Amino acid sequence: MVQRALKPAEFANLVNAVTAAFGDPTRRDIYLLLHEHPMGLTASEVAAHAGVHANVARHHLEKLVSGGYLEVSKRASTGAGRPSKVFTATEPNLHLEFEVGHDDILITLLGKALSRLDPADAAEMAEEVGLEFGKKMADGISMPDADASHRSFRSALHIVADALSAHGFAARAERQESPPTDGEEPQLHIVAGHCPFGDVAIEHPVICAVDRGMVKGLLGSLYGETQVALTSSVAQGDDTCVTDVVDSAAPAPS
Repeated sequence: MVQRALKPAEFANLVNAVTAAFGDPTRRDIYLLLHEHPMGLTASEVAAHAGVHANVARHHLEKLVSGGYLEVSKRASTGAGRPSKVFTATEPNLHLEFEVGHDDILITLLGKALSRLDPADAAEMAEEVGLEFGKKMADGISMPDADASHRSFRSALHIVADALSAHGFAARAERQESPPTDGEEPQLHIVAGHCPFGDVAIEHPVICAVDRGMVKGLLGSLYGETQVALTSSVAQGDDTCVTDVVDSAAPAPS
């Protein structure tokens, strides 16, 4: 059967839908946990298994329910209390149809979609998707200094690194090791010690454009216009992924 090429809008919609459900590593773990318990679990039981607060577990469970990935039923209480809500996977035999391990479902989708596209188009699209996702991530960050015009470039970078770490990148903001020349400011980087894209990024290095887009989207929302370039990549055999970032609004050195 000939597969129809995925249109850019369709690709973005698929990524956005899966990201909303599985963009958080804890949420993915909870989803996989419930596949291991076909009789379902309560929010408290999920929290105990996942090692998170019950309120955090409820938040992720509600997201999965709203996406149609989980169903809710009632379990009769053994005491005088109200029946407990029990969460079960809508497709409990999903793991029999295709492998569902701790591999990122979003990444698998991205890899397959990107493989259908021209490399240049794939890179552009991957960055666009990362950019939009980065903007959405920024919208969910609550900071006391909410006005981007009063936030320093360096503090914005640390916020971005923390946000990326929450999505599995183990990121940190750093200054360049070698001293700057000609009065230039030290180059700032975002270093990711872990690549959540795993083997998919090695097979399809163009997927690293998603990283670049996420950084641009986050910084653009939290600070302002910046220049972003991926200068080191695990997918290309480097030890870490390094993204150089330049404040476009900063005055040029005299």
